[in-house]
Parts: sequence; structure tokens; C-alpha cells
Amino acid sequence: MADTSSPSPGAVDAVDWESLRLRAVELMERAYAPYSRFRVGVAGLVDDGRVVSGCNVENAAYGVALCAECGMVSELHASGGGRLTAVFCVGGDGQALMPCGRCRQLLWENGGPECLLMTPEGVLPMSAVLPQAFGAEDLRHAEG
Repeated sequence: MADTSSPSPGAVDAVDWESLRLRAVELMERAYAPYSRFRVGVAGLVDDGRVVSGCNVENAAYGVALCAECGMVSELHASGGGRLTAVFCVGGDGQALMPCGRCRQLLWENGGPECLLMTPEGVLPMSAVLPQAFGAEDLRHAEG
């Protein structure tokens, strides 16, 4: 089995991480977070070269708030679909922020194990961020 704990240097270097970070910061500044004041923005590179993005949107009924990654994945599908290849999520300080568990699952579903994620510890593939992930293959296996 191949080592998936770190991405290949070529894959990391092919991504303009600073442009993704700047787009994520731009969206973080547009976040609607009147309750927690915890603003989050995210930007993702799609396999066809598009950049999709999102920000968190809170709600007075706290449980129905939307994470930034939800908005980004919605834009991904609304703008033509595809697969995420690299993602940068930032908090209010503009630095890398690790997505919550629910959003890691969203990134897995829409980018797969090779999708690169900028984390507070550097770039990691989703296979390292969400090891032993549950995915579509598990559903197919259950069918039969």
C-alpha cells in the first residue's frame, strides 16, 4: 500500500496556495457570524482550474448554521461540478484552520483521498486528514 501521509512535492508546488489563501480571507471577511464572531472562509481549486469558495453563515437556531465548506461545495456543484484538488480554509486571523469533522467528510466526498488540504501543520492529503474515511464505496459494498 502506498504511503499517503504526505503529498508529492510536485502536487503541492503546482497549487498557488497564496491565491487560495487570499480568496479564503476575502470570503472570511464576508462571513455572517453575529453570534460566535468566529468567521471562516474557504477556497478550493477544482480539477478544471476553477476556484470555488464559501464562508460560514450562522443562524439564531445554532444547529442550522452552515460551515464555509458547505457553501464552497454548493458553489462547486452549482457552477458545473468537478473534483476539488486543493483547499485552503482560514479563520479570522487569515491563517490555516482545520475543517471540522463534518466538513472533512464533505471534502472527502468532493475531492477524495488525493485532495490536498492546507492545515496548520502544512499541506496534507485528505487520506491523512480523514484516515479510514467512509465514502461511496462503503455504500456500494453494503448493497451487495
